[in-house]
Amino acid sequence: MKQPNKSILLVEDDQVDIMTILRALKEIHVCNPVVSMENGEAALEWLSRPETDLPCIILLDLNMPIMSGIEFLRQAKQHDRLRRIPVVVLTTSEEQEDKVRSFDLGVAGYMAKPVDYRRFVEMMRSIDMYWTLSEMP
Repeated sequence: MKQPNKSILLVEDDQVDIMTILRALKEIHVCNPVVSMENGEAALEWLSRPETDLPCIILLDLNMPIMSGIEFLRQAKQHDRLRRIPVVVLTTSEEQEDKVRSFDLGVAGYMAKPVDYRRFVEMMRSIDMYWTLSEMP
């Protein structure tokens, strides 16, 4: 991503998906450190620590235990410190309602996780390219 010293926050509960995302990021030479949290509650707690440097982007699953991605978005977008962090939803959900709620809560993108690894890498490459070119405030 654009700021290699800034972390990427990955909010994902599935260990296989975490490994796939990390592998894809490595393959496309994204060198940002990745901080992984297994649910929205843990992610909000980490983001709320005063010593935490905010990530350049949040990659968010929707279907998680304890606190879903939608609830995470609802709470994160209410905080002045967090609301401008771009969030890209990476999910298996094809539910139109999930898409609408995600965009209503300010996500920058919504992408269905491809099953095919090559397509997954290309999706991650697209995210990286967009955020590398994007100008943030």
